[in-house]
Amino acid sequence: MAGARLSLVEFPADDPQRARRFWEGLLEEDLGERAEAQGSGRETRGAQPTVGIHERGAGPGDTRALPYFAVADMAAALERVHALGGGVIHQGERWSICRDSEGTPFALAVDPVNPVKPARQ
Repeated sequence: MAGARLSLVEFPADDPQRARRFWEGLLEEDLGERAEAQGSGRETRGAQPTVGIHERGAGPGDTRALPYFAVADMAAALERVHALGGGVIHQGERWSICRDSEGTPFALAVDPVNPVKPARQ
């Protein structure tokens, strides 16, 4: 995971409009609609890391605040998570939800600027 960087902190919300008002007021920045390929929700546009909100759900990344770390190679990053004593809750090509060695959840997301394309089989 060399070069992994915090890229997004996402907050689930029971009331997305209320959460939007809160985070826009606190950050003094608009949370814009996400592109369809990014999933539902809203997020900041310029500042890094990005702050995002989405409707709370039952999925592995939908129940609590979650930091996302950008990685160039998802497969290599997941191998490293396992080698270091962590685990994978949900594995995906674009993003994966993991647990560190102490059970704390976090997410990995393919860096849109520097992705490594998976090898064809």
